[in-house]
Amino acid sequence: MRIAFFDSGIGGLSVLEEALSRRPEVEFLYYADTDHVPYGQKSRAALIDYAGSAVSFLLAAGADAVVVACNTATAAAIDFLREQFSAPIFGMEPAVKPALAETAGRRVLVLATPLTLREQKLHHLLDAVDPAHCADLLPLPGLVAFAERREFDGPAVQDYLQQALAPFTLANYGAVVLGCTHFNYFKDSLAALLPAGIQFVDGCRGTINHVFHTLGLSAGDAGVGTVHYFQSGRAVTDPVQLDDYHILLARLSWLRHL
Repeated sequence: MRIAFFDSGIGGLSVLEEALSRRPEVEFLYYADTDHVPYGQKSRAALIDYAGSAVSFLLAAGADAVVVACNTATAAAIDFLREQFSAPIFGMEPAVKPALAETAGRRVLVLATPLTLREQKLHHLLDAVDPAHCADLLPLPGLVAFAERREFDGPAVQDYLQQALAPFTLANYGAVVLGCTHFNYFKDSLAALLPAGIQFVDGCRGTINHVFHTLGLSAGDAGVGTVHYFQSGRAVTDPVQLDDYHILLARLSWLRHL
């Protein structure tokens, strides 16, 4: 079984890390569209084109299923991908429903890219799961750029987050939804600015639960899956780049428990 993960850059590693933590005996492919990152402020038409090329490449490389490990690409292109390809195509969506369920009527702050927040997919979800209008939306496109520069903390990140969060009375919130897979790298930086007790909720665990269940995979400790990395269709073989991915996965593994 080969499962592929596709993202604009390093964000989807947070979904891959969740899959690796289950240790299935699976071969993974990871495709970062580094030629076109970031996705969050591009047009829907462009993202459909990028996503179609990525999924076509991954299926030709032997993938049995593809996880669009990017909320933005899912919002823009998942319907097109499922119409275009017969293989199982899984997407991501901001984990608003579990966040609302876990906060007992308190407000929920949904962090995502501008495109994710304006696409109808999210608004249909909110209509279905948030009749009391407890969710507020905050675009944070700058975090994608910080992540791609491997700048996860420090004064510039803190200043950016402080300014973005300033309009919100944070004591009213019970959860923060990380609605972009890049945002998982910033849990510690966000935690430093948020009141104690606010939960982080993302879609990684739920997505992998769904993927494994649909594909009939066990979540036991059958072995550690191997990963083959690609950047916009080019195999990653440089040891420095591979080590960078391993370091990023290690950071995500540490942050997953915050």
